[in-house]
Amino acid sequence: MGEMRPHRSALAPAAASFAATMHVATASRADSLKIVHILRAPLGGLFRHVIDLVQGQARRGHRVGLILDSTTGGPRAESILAGLLPHLALGYERIAIPRQLDPRDLVALRRVSRRVAALQPDVLHGHGAKGAALARLVPNYGAAIRAYTPHGGSLVYCPGSLAGGFYRSIERALNWRTDLFLFESAYAADLFRATVGAPRAMVRVVRNGVGQAEFEPVATRPDATDIVCVGELRTVKAIDVLIEALAILKRSGRRVTATIVGEGPDEQKLKAQSERLGLSGDVRFVGFRPAREAFAMGRMLVIPSRAESLPYIVLEAAAAGMPIVATDVGGVPEIFGPNSVHLIPPDDVAALVAAMGAALTDRGETERVAQQVRARVRSEFSLAAMVEGGLAAYREALALRKLARFA
Repeated sequence: MGEMRPHRSALAPAAASFAATMHVATASRADSLKIVHILRAPLGGLFRHVIDLVQGQARRGHRVGLILDSTTGGPRAESILAGLLPHLALGYERIAIPRQLDPRDLVALRRVSRRVAALQPDVLHGHGAKGAALARLVPNYGAAIRAYTPHGGSLVYCPGSLAGGFYRSIERALNWRTDLFLFESAYAADLFRATVGAPRAMVRVVRNGVGQAEFEPVATRPDATDIVCVGELRTVKAIDVLIEALAILKRSGRRVTATIVGEGPDEQKLKAQSERLGLSGDVRFVGFRPAREAFAMGRMLVIPSRAESLPYIVLEAAAAGMPIVATDVGGVPEIFGPNSVHLIPPDDVAALVAAMGAALTDRGETERVAQQVRARVRSEFSLAAMVEGGLAAYREALALRKLARFA
């Protein structure tokens, strides 16, 4: 869109301001990009990230589409996708994408290839290990760039294990088929270099961001427990460590109640652990809940993860001004900034017991830290900056692709 020239009148300043805003917010048809995001799980922080990107990119005049897994998410995912459809000029397609390596991946690759061939996008943006592998393995129809955002993925999968080493060897092979490494945290960029090697293409760090609505305080429910823990019920989230810490606190004479929000493969095992340790009346499992609904169920968030990337749940809770006890993993220190001294080591039950006890005892200090982290998130983790940063990186990578063709 060319520059708008306002009439010289009393309304000129307002018109000029409106024109400038429209120039920033809306791409002209000639500048509009066709962007296809590929991911697996249609739930969780990764999906929330892609939803924010889709909406932000569409509002700026770009044509956006999705390819994602059909075997997870159920009716909840379908409802979210239905609400997202007005932003999806290129629509969406759901394809069975297994979590682990599987012969069905070949079927998924063929279907993704057909979809990409039909859409002829300018940008193929793969998210997570499986989404990014598919984005980089499909034949390159036209002049699309292939962008990759790990969201943890294979970078934090079973560190030190044979399986982890195998997945990282695949990352090395796909390194050469990537035009843009769009890391969501400085931690993820550093981890890629340490575990995979130097990226063979353009690298940009564009951190996850939250919108203004997330800064509204959350009113706790009358039945709120002392703490709430939100996350997928699987080993990497270390909810087993939290349950053990709660049992230790109870044996010491301090009863701490907890709400566990989430679903996953370890659900029955964690419930059995809670019962075995005598916590049936102290810990409740409530399944999936939207983040802000989950926050209302507890007076403090505890995230005891063994590994993370740049977790949205921590960003959202921090924006709402909620006190947080979290482990010093992944990009969490980037969220806490100077207050990262309050983070604790992963898999350290004693440290978790001490941190929860101190946070529940000294409410004034806990609230002071929460407000400082909230202010940092407001200034450093903007949703608009995330969308604009990603688009700028796409354009830079596309320009480099054009230069390479004429070199």
